[in-house]
Amino acid sequence: MTPPRKLHIKSYGCQMNVYDAQRMVDTLGGEGFVETASVDDADLVILNTCHIREKASEKVYSELGRLRLAKDEAARQGRTMKIAVAGCVAQAEGAEIIARAPTVDVVVGPQSYHHLPDLLKRAARGERAIETEFPADDKFDHLAPPQRDAIRARGISAFVTVQEGCDKFCTFCVVPYTRGSEVSRQVSKIVDDVKRLVDNGVREITLIGQNVNAYHGAGPDGRSWSLGRLLSHLAAIPGVARLRYSTSHPNDVDDSLIAAHRDLPELMPFVHLPVQSGSDRILAAMNRKHSAADYQKVVDRFRSARQDIAFSSDFIVGFPGETEPDFRATLALVAQIGYAAAYSFKYSPRPGTPAADMLEMASAAEMDERLERLQTLIDSQQSAFNKAAIGTTVDVLFERPARNPGQIVGRTAYLQPAHVMAPDEIVGQVLPVRIDSLERYSLLGALARDATASAPSATIGA
Repeated sequence: MTPPRKLHIKSYGCQMNVYDAQRMVDTLGGEGFVETASVDDADLVILNTCHIREKASEKVYSELGRLRLAKDEAARQGRTMKIAVAGCVAQAEGAEIIARAPTVDVVVGPQSYHHLPDLLKRAARGERAIETEFPADDKFDHLAPPQRDAIRARGISAFVTVQEGCDKFCTFCVVPYTRGSEVSRQVSKIVDDVKRLVDNGVREITLIGQNVNAYHGAGPDGRSWSLGRLLSHLAAIPGVARLRYSTSHPNDVDDSLIAAHRDLPELMPFVHLPVQSGSDRILAAMNRKHSAADYQKVVDRFRSARQDIAFSSDFIVGFPGETEPDFRATLALVAQIGYAAAYSFKYSPRPGTPAADMLEMASAAEMDERLERLQTLIDSQQSAFNKAAIGTTVDVLFERPARNPGQIVGRTAYLQPAHVMAPDEIVGQVLPVRIDSLERYSLLGALARDATASAPSATIGA
């Protein structure tokens, strides 16, 4: 009996890459591969790359240098190790990876990883296999579904891709070039995925896409369904306790999505809604196609539908041409909205994007100083939001045992970690928790049934 081959995947970047990595594991399972946490005993190592963060390609080549040593050591032990580069850096720089890194056997873009078995067979014949075209066939039609044991091992929360690609062409972003134009999956196929997950213990589903609220998949009635309608349909599936979605564009928030937040208790009141800047001049240079006032109106529409809704966002500091008044406009927008969390980054050019040719750049010192000011404001808002939970009772979906013996950790509707002393049996349940204190970003409390009868009950507001 042939022993299983070992597969190690290292993923960078977004939720989509986490999902893609899982589907690669599922697909290669049919080829006799099992996952290993160690590079040292792997027969196949896949770097699942992301092109969004600063110096993405340099990090890939640095990692490949380390993998070359591991591959050489495997050869000395009489083993053959194959190395594959997948994801967005592979899509954008596939030919250069082949030229610069002789240790790489396979390069595959994010739309083609269902072809990994064939690419590996080509590599086994001594060929350096590369596939970075956008194939005509839908990868989701060819990917092996996850097995029961794999689903259960991944926990009670799962991602489901419903949409890929983007048609917005923000001037700083590589996604339209690495993931292609917007494509939405059929409703029936998404429903099949969700039912399979729920039947195997998953309680929380996060629908993901590069521009998820641009979803327009074909429904069983032959019509194009919106994200709001899809969410309403999925909420009716028995066993679905919580629904989320990410990442959204402000211009694609339609009335059905607002109504879903108003009407569906399964849909969590926490929306990741990137804005990038508070300056209309910079937003125009980014080709965001909305103003700061437009963004505020979208937030107001959400809040009119559900008062306890909260927001997170993305910000770029030091975009070409950003002045101090532009940056102060961003600070003003953050102060006006009030975020539960947010991510902020210094601008760095991505080759091939229009912004990469914009020369009017803030200095490194100015970027550092602005980033610190922005992050200080965001941190203060997040801290205030978390402190507001103390003394209230909130619903928590429990995920797993915590590090401390006897403690179970879960997440609130707003993705805040919450720890309680409780038996393992509560994993997978949504239970009310009385929040007593805050430790860094984690909430500490007790199950409400164990709290005193005088404990107040409230919902965290935005």
